[in-house]
Amino acid sequence: MGPEVVVLDDRLLIEELLVGSLGPGAELHTTTYWYYRACRAAVLGAGGHLSGPFAQVGTQDQGRAILSLLELRDDLALPDPRLTVPAMARLAGRYPSLNLLNLEAVVVGQLLAATLWLSPGTTAGVLPGVLDAEGVDWRTVTVPR
Repeated sequence: MGPEVVVLDDRLLIEELLVGSLGPGAELHTTTYWYYRACRAAVLGAGGHLSGPFAQVGTQDQGRAILSLLELRDDLALPDPRLTVPAMARLAGRYPSLNLLNLEAVVVGQLLAATLWLSPGTTAGVLPGVLDAEGVDWRTVTVPR
């Protein structure tokens, strides 16, 4: 049996890139939209749920932290839109009000047979219910801060 296949949400992606403490030995993935949101938080930052962790990094290290997001490590995989986009369109037929970010998360979980690791903020939304309905494994991962 190979390593656990995991999809990190945007907040956990930031944690992994800043601290590197999540999922040792796991095969790590994220989605394009979660990656975008993490990069946007790093570049624009406002001290919120996503950009707050960058404020906790020393001023000299903030540039390195931001670049780590803009130049995603090779061991953090992104989905192929040739596979995800058609599947997202099909899924949208079943969930017409689901936004693109959540459609992609569900589809990536399905295509990879992965477990989605979701931060508490993400689990407060509609995504967990759709994941359950679609048979995609997920769990809440709390960042120790």
